[in-house]
Amino acid sequence: MYRKGRRCRSEGYSLIYCPNELGYNRIGISIHRKIKGAVRRNRIKRIIRESFRLQRALYPEHADIVFVVRPDFSLKSLADISSSVEKLEAKNTN
Repeated sequence: MYRKGRRCRSEGYSLIYCPNELGYNRIGISIHRKIKGAVRRNRIKRIIRESFRLQRALYPEHADIVFVVRPDFSLKSLADISSSVEKLEAKNTN
């Protein structure tokens, strides 16, 4: 996935995606350990999963997606993540 997938970079995170044969998209979340506190890391994961569940059309279709969160990640809400992913995908398709 990390070698073959396409990368979309944004402030604080990257999306790596690779087409799959399943007909639907899946998501994996990788959070850097430098983000201290399990509570904070789990909250970020919950927000990303909820964004994926509610806004699945924003993410690449028919693909395996890895959401890689770096230590400088600062988005705190579902709306922030959704709008950031939407901008990232719009920039990447052009």
